[in-house]
Amino acid sequence: MTLLIVDDEQRIRELIRKYAMFEGYEVEEATNGMEAIEKARQKSYDLIIMDVMMPELDGFSACREIRKTSQVPMLMLSARGEEYDRIHGFELGVDDYVVKPFSPKELMMRVSAILKRSGASRQENDLVVLGELTVDFTARRVILSGQQLDLSPKEYDLLFYMVRNRGIALTREKLISEVWGYDFFGDDRTLDTHIKLLRRQLGSYAEKITTLRGVGYRFEKE
Repeated sequence: MTLLIVDDEQRIRELIRKYAMFEGYEVEEATNGMEAIEKARQKSYDLIIMDVMMPELDGFSACREIRKTSQVPMLMLSARGEEYDRIHGFELGVDDYVVKPFSPKELMMRVSAILKRSGASRQENDLVVLGELTVDFTARRVILSGQQLDLSPKEYDLLFYMVRNRGIALTREKLISEVWGYDFFGDDRTLDTHIKLLRRQLGSYAEKITTLRGVGYRFEKE
């Protein structure tokens, strides 16, 4: 598997390269967003690790451009951990968001989890219809009032898991473990941000996702 590391700081690229190669990954590098876009056009990568703040073109803008032609998994790095940045990244279809300074070992665990999830898309042979909301597992589509929703990969995963387990109280730990593929590295803020984005997409059906204070969430049956 080949990773593309995009960061204007050489020491960061070298640190990630060292740990990635130790884990058996092939690694290529880019120093800014423009270079990342060009490389992504010329070659298919298994995952892109990209810094947000870079000269010439920032990571979010590069991600937006790459997303026009590719659904390659992406993990964003940032020195800032504000909710706005995380939401913006997830809206663009980013799979995970890591705040600097980070643990290289944890970063590799997150990379492994993303690759595992992206390569293990489960085939479902049914669909669920809840009023004007249709969740088609086989086609990986969500239709609301006749319109197909444009969800990010993680929003699809989260909604599909909750709908499959509708009516069941799902703890935060369970949701993070099942949807992100790791538990002890799970961040409640990441889950809450995705729930917020998903509710926004569901419009009048947002109330289907009930917050269970101190526990997690439940997707209502009716």
